[in-house]
Amino acid sequence: MNGTEILFPVLANILLVIIMFFVLGARKGAAVKAGLVSRDDTALDNKAWNDEVVKVSNNIANQFETPILFYLLCLGAVVGGVSDTLLIVLAWFYTVLRYFHAYVHVTSNYVPLRMKVFIVSLLAILVMLGLIAARLSLKLIAA
Repeated sequence: MNGTEILFPVLANILLVIIMFFVLGARKGAAVKAGLVSRDDTALDNKAWNDEVVKVSNNIANQFETPILFYLLCLGAVVGGVSDTLLIVLAWFYTVLRYFHAYVHVTSNYVPLRMKVFIVSLLAILVMLGLIAARLSLKLIAA
């Protein structure tokens, strides 16, 4: 293991964003085709889209919030040379939670479940932060 394995969950998270953009395009196309919205109305106003489109659009916005912290932590673990099996498992755990969160968000959008998944994913990031900070500190002290 050379420490870069933690980048695979990062790539999987990036893939999730790309998947959501395809889902958004499909839902927008379906909404226009079904006559649920007017192209003119939606050209400059995202609020004109139907709920199915808004759910995906909101989810895409979510992908540029806490996942950014995850990306930075993983990159920091690689650059700092502190990535190990535990961090990789936590990174995959976070990634699976993000996929599940996205699924709930764009389907039922059941907020209590979505919130629980979000909180657990945030705790995973917090544990990663603590581990990386501690390991980097120990490396600094040992140097």
